[in-house]
Amino acid sequence: MPSAVRSLEKMKASVVLSLLSYLVVPSDARVLGRCRVAKKLQEGGLSDFDGYSLENWVCLAYFESKFNPSAVYDNLRGDYTGYGLFQIRNNDWCDHGKNRCHVSCSALLNPDLKKTIECAKKIVQGKDGMGAWPSWTLNCQNSDTLARWLDGCIL
Repeated sequence: MPSAVRSLEKMKASVVLSLLSYLVVPSDARVLGRCRVAKKLQEGGLSDFDGYSLENWVCLAYFESKFNPSAVYDNLRGDYTGYGLFQIRNNDWCDHGKNRCHVSCSALLNPDLKKTIECAKKIVQGKDGMGAWPSWTLNCQNSDTLARWLDGCIL
């Protein structure tokens, strides 16, 4: 078989394998692992920020987005959209509303989490603290198993 035909066959096989690999990659490939989230939140200064432990923040991230920093959720009533790891609401906090965080909503979808953490700090310093997130109140606030959120993580 001539070398040009072999090269063409290899190229076809490479293209087919590449296409198949795209089909196998899960659609939620942007989801971060629990310990990676904990590390990023710690590096961003959320450990014991405003009196809330890192475990509280990791718990919140799970119940808001399942650790997906690019999650976008439209409220069924249509009165707000949640963005990013903490599902920060556009009606108050990013550029589609009052923009109290002085940030674009799309910036809250970045997996580096810098803008998300900055905005979360502003939110938690408000009168409701972490109670600004109903999912924290329901799932994390009085939990006696918060320590599990950091189990096995090297921070």
